[in-house]
Amino acid sequence: MSDVHLNDVGIVCALGCGREEVAAALFAAQAGGLQWNDRVLPGKKLMLGEVDQALPSLQQWPLALRGRNNALLQLALTQIQPAVDQAIARYGAGRVAVVVGTSTSGIGEAEQALQARANSGQWPPGFTYAQQEMGAPAQFVRASSGAAGPAWTLSTACSSSAKALMSAARLLQMGLADAVIAGGADSLCSFTVAGFSALEAVSAERCNPFSVNRCGINIGEGAGLFLMTREPGPVVLAGWGETSDAHHMSAPDPTAAGAVAAIEQALARAGWAAGTVDYVNLHGTATGHNDAMESLAVQQVLGSQVAVSSTKPLTGHTLGAAGAIEAALCWISLDENPEQRLPPQWWDGQADPGLAALAWVAPGQRSEAPLQRVLSNSFAFGGSNAVLALARSTQPA
Repeated sequence: MSDVHLNDVGIVCALGCGREEVAAALFAAQAGGLQWNDRVLPGKKLMLGEVDQALPSLQQWPLALRGRNNALLQLALTQIQPAVDQAIARYGAGRVAVVVGTSTSGIGEAEQALQARANSGQWPPGFTYAQQEMGAPAQFVRASSGAAGPAWTLSTACSSSAKALMSAARLLQMGLADAVIAGGADSLCSFTVAGFSALEAVSAERCNPFSVNRCGINIGEGAGLFLMTREPGPVVLAGWGETSDAHHMSAPDPTAAGAVAAIEQALARAGWAAGTVDYVNLHGTATGHNDAMESLAVQQVLGSQVAVSSTKPLTGHTLGAAGAIEAALCWISLDENPEQRLPPQWWDGQADPGLAALAWVAPGQRSEAPLQRVLSNSFAFGGSNAVLALARSTQPA
């Protein structure tokens, strides 16, 4: 099958907006990104990964397409629009598809509307139920980008946008599209923060993945979008794996069988031996069950020597956008990283002795040679496991 290339990437998250700004914050000497916030869940001060970039106005769009998720997507899309325009000019708009992952869609707008209705007895004029449609993000990206090919949204919780990249790759390999805009977005809202708090899974402090002192996640927001084609680009989506545990609604299978299978599928599809992986971006939520399962899976398949880290202490857990945002961080590490830095693990350094031992990346750590092959893990509620295998391209763009 033909290679699938990630030709360009746009990203916005708590670390910043755009590849250069995000890269500078990712590899900075001090941990950034997360900030104290008592706005999203009034009366409760938490460390959250809120985007502080000014968002574009969507007033020119139909009411159903106005919302924070789509504004975040517009920021990411603007960064890759020149490449999208070139793809449309080359292939035709009907051959450019869109696949987007999300979990919140317009829930934040619905929260505000419900509060307004509780206060006044009427729905506010700037709200429509259609803002909550899961299909709205893909519909918006298709309309805003000028693409006219197939467009749909995936929602499989925290694996959503990783699966969007896999779905895009299948479109390209089957010849159903010549270019795909793929990624995801999620925005902060009380629903998700309160929901995870009810599960006793939210940390008030910066999260502490794989530490003996870990006590939960930080919620974040953001968007990541890629332009994917069969034409040579700087990074290749060399393989992927996806499995379903069917174990529990919110807890992963403690045996890690599904995660192991997803990692093995990604390696097999890429044609990689386990020992050739240079780095793994872990799902790393800093929850008890996920960290235990994931460390076991990685050690079982890849051993204890491969460099690993969770970047969620910098971005927060961006839920449906996490797969795309973390793939974007891997893209940056592969292609725009002349100093050969590794995405760091920001934590207290007190590894849980009950977890499988792994090789944690320290802040400031560099690889001996430029990164060539990396994995990005995304493990979601319901046992939805997704693993992306990304490689530095050997073909000239």
